[in-house]
Amino acid sequence: MPIEAPTTVPLLEISDLAVSFGAHSAVKQVSFRLNRGETLALVGESGSGKSVSALSIMQLLPYPHAHHPAGSIRLRGQEIIGAAPETMRQIRGDQIAMVFQEPMTSLNPLHSIEQQIGETLELHKGLRGAALRARILELLALVGLPDAGQRLNALPHELSGGQRQRVMIAMALANDPDILIADEPTTALDVTIQAQILKLLEELQAKLGMAILFITHDLGIVRRIADRVCVLRAGEVVETGSVAEIFANPRHPYTRQLLAAEPKGEPPPVAANAPEIMAGEALKVWFPLKRSLFGRVTDYVKAVDGVDVSLREGQTLGVVGESGSGKTTLGLALLRLLASQGVIRFEGQRIDGLPATTLRPLRKGMQIVFQDPFGSLSPRLSVGEIVEEGLLVHGLAGDRTTRRIRIGQALTEVGLDPATQDRYPHEFSGGQRQRIAIARALALQPRLLVLDEPTSALDVSVQAQIVDLLRDLQSRYRLAYLFISHDLRVVKALANHLLVMKNGRVVEAGPAQALFAAPQHPYTQALLAAALNLETLSDGEVAI
Repeated sequence: MPIEAPTTVPLLEISDLAVSFGAHSAVKQVSFRLNRGETLALVGESGSGKSVSALSIMQLLPYPHAHHPAGSIRLRGQEIIGAAPETMRQIRGDQIAMVFQEPMTSLNPLHSIEQQIGETLELHKGLRGAALRARILELLALVGLPDAGQRLNALPHELSGGQRQRVMIAMALANDPDILIADEPTTALDVTIQAQILKLLEELQAKLGMAILFITHDLGIVRRIADRVCVLRAGEVVETGSVAEIFANPRHPYTRQLLAAEPKGEPPPVAANAPEIMAGEALKVWFPLKRSLFGRVTDYVKAVDGVDVSLREGQTLGVVGESGSGKTTLGLALLRLLASQGVIRFEGQRIDGLPATTLRPLRKGMQIVFQDPFGSLSPRLSVGEIVEEGLLVHGLAGDRTTRRIRIGQALTEVGLDPATQDRYPHEFSGGQRQRIAIARALALQPRLLVLDEPTSALDVSVQAQIVDLLRDLQSRYRLAYLFISHDLRVVKALANHLLVMKNGRVVEAGPAQALFAAPQHPYTQALLAAALNLETLSDGEVAI
């Protein structure tokens, strides 16, 4: 794509930007420029200052708590810092627009998508009535939302994650902005949806000629979409350059660390005589969808539809597929946390028909780690109390001194300081909170761990740490893992066996190495191509 020569006045220029929250300095002397038609990626781990820098451009930081001790932000040579509110209202949504990370929390849950897209058109373009609706439909068609005319009255919760993100992009593009700021727009999406959104942004950029400031921690996305890269660490720019230059010859140690941080290695081998830990036969989880006039169910959502699964000691079974494919429902059904039909066996014993009181003692042997540790850890309990809870329920606690020792051992096993057990979840980083969630499960010495997207919300370097931790724990304790994920790079580093799900059914299953080398089903091929940037060869094999 054509990029303006650096000698011209940049579309956007940030010079020595500093941002402080009270006495805390979040951004220090950040400088970069953005030219028309260019994509610049801001890269770094959580807390590096990426989003704060972007919000500074929009002047959306909370005033007066956040302030700029120094620095300049110029849009076509016009200073933005300190600009009048009326000026910023004209710039926001018109000249500069922003797509946020999580569309479900960014969209108003009480307003239809027609109202939300229409609002910015009414404010900036003065559109009303038929002209307004025509422009909304044009935008929804532009971003590829299917059946746009029938979805105008839909509320955000009635759309999928990818559809909500398309609505956010339509809102951002409503007034043909010169700059689109995309803040982690694909982090929470499935790999195939990620690929669709990235392709959409590329096509829109080529069509509209806008510049994109793309904020991400995923270097695979950077390699695909960006022209230049700006690497941030602890609020400072440590390296900047073209994508080719940064990936081929990174100069700063932190950049080299980020590039090397992708999950690597192979899962530990499974013993040939390893006993079966968990199995399911012809599992079904159907949710009633429609009822007749007389209350009879006439249709179902078949979340899991006739799935067979087997998991042995020391094995990791990777369950992959898009949102809505039935991955998490399968895991919850196997743990008897959802009602299901079919046979479920745990360590040779049928548990599908057991009453709750009989099942409870067995639960200490099968534990789950959820996707979002901040949501699954009680904010009102200390770390020690969180880990202790299961011990108390199963009568494994002993006296207080014994409990604290055991809690300390569980925290040590996951790489945390035992002295932190009196602190609360909000005092830890995302990766540390996920380690706490794993420690809570390990304290009961389980045989099976269901891991539901445990790394999807984490930085790449933290993902690699969690993968190494899980592999180490599995080697030590011969744990069986049911690993649910849409990130096939992480699955590749952990799983011995794969189960590929679509619409509640298994479309392909087999040894992970064989499926990664030569996927047979078109859906598996599409997943791998989207996740690992693979090229499908004519003979059906896939080359990385």
